[in-house]
Amino acid sequence: MVKVITYGTYDLLHYGHINLLKNAKALGDYLIVGVTAEDFDRARGKINVKQSLAERIEAVRATGIADEIIVEEYEGQKIDDIKRYGVDIFTVGSDWEGKFDYLKEYCKVVYLKRTEGVSSTELRAKLKPLKIGFVGTAPYIKKFINETKFVAGLTPVGICTGGEKLPDSLKGFSTTKNYEEFLNEVDAVYIASQPKKREKQIRLAIERGKHVLCESPVALDKNVCEELFDLAEKKGVTLTESIKTAYSMAYYRLLLMAKSGKIGKIVSVDATCTSLKDFNVSDAESEPKSIYEWGPNALLAVFQLLGTDYRSKSMAVAFLDEKNRVDAFTDIRFVYDGAVANVKVGRGVKSEGELIVSGTKGYIYVPAPWWKTEYFEIRFEDPAENKRFFFQLDGEGIRYELVSFVKQAESKKNFSYVEKKVSVAIAEIAQHFEEGVDVVKINI
Repeated sequence: MVKVITYGTYDLLHYGHINLLKNAKALGDYLIVGVTAEDFDRARGKINVKQSLAERIEAVRATGIADEIIVEEYEGQKIDDIKRYGVDIFTVGSDWEGKFDYLKEYCKVVYLKRTEGVSSTELRAKLKPLKIGFVGTAPYIKKFINETKFVAGLTPVGICTGGEKLPDSLKGFSTTKNYEEFLNEVDAVYIASQPKKREKQIRLAIERGKHVLCESPVALDKNVCEELFDLAEKKGVTLTESIKTAYSMAYYRLLLMAKSGKIGKIVSVDATCTSLKDFNVSDAESEPKSIYEWGPNALLAVFQLLGTDYRSKSMAVAFLDEKNRVDAFTDIRFVYDGAVANVKVGRGVKSEGELIVSGTKGYIYVPAPWWKTEYFEIRFEDPAENKRFFFQLDGEGIRYELVSFVKQAESKKNFSYVEKKVSVAIAEIAQHFEEGVDVVKINI
């Protein structure tokens, strides 16, 4: 029996894929098809895949051509697969001519002629692009605009300042002040305005049938947050909370490992996010607060690792401006059934920005800045058992977040890495901060 193996993403399966699979099958008696996993595609810069791994596998299976389907998950797997399955022929499209000659040491390599005039990239390009507008004047809006060029099916339109002063970093981009007119020009909005303005802007966008990606917190009231998510569902649009940390592969993997019991039962989560920036006390109303600038990142880790059903919490806050409740530093402590958590965020206090997840068998350590890390360690009592994990992170996770957002808008399905219950829990913390619930003032 002659065994043949080939690999591909097989996104939006088309007749070009089918022709290649048929030609591959004709080379031998038994065809193995490797379908690339999302993580592997992302690691090699292929981020615009529209279909999930399960959907792509099912599409290949439905052709009836493959005798066996496997998943490609890591660099170098082709050699392992050739040895493991006793493969006689490796084949791939001629557009990869010469790329896999190194496999000739293990089996015969055949480059098949591609079907001209069709490709998944071309099919994705033909989909109606999602026109996205940017709302607010936060300097990091520029990063989001720059990252759109890596995301298929997303076209930036311009910035609506809403009357806020435009920083130098955003000068040169098309801007407008009128939000209602701005909504006529877009299919979706990314909202990065001052937290108190977001509720009204989100509500109006949803009512107008626009998809919304909003910086965290989505609202400063738990009930309002729930209402906005329910309204989006009713209107058939997506509302997604923007916390780019959630789309970091390293962070996502540590979540999976922690929840799978790799370090035993989780009993403690310590998350710290700080930076030193000059405060403009004279304009405290628009001054970003530590709890809003850094809180969502740290709270994300706590709520995704331990859940949102904590027994009690307390906040110690160093207020820079009491009237507008601008905090230089905020420490939040949570007590769960069988676990505790500590969140430290600050713009006027500097500390090591690390994440530590402690368990009954070991702990996970993520060095600063943990919220955009490419690396973490699992450590045990015996150092010989320690393991290190490395994952590529491009664009600080923003491009992966935008890809997920586009998928949600196109499919009307929820692909957000930030669950609704987490968004609501973050909004509740914001509400309690504003209302002074469980808040103790400290002097520094």
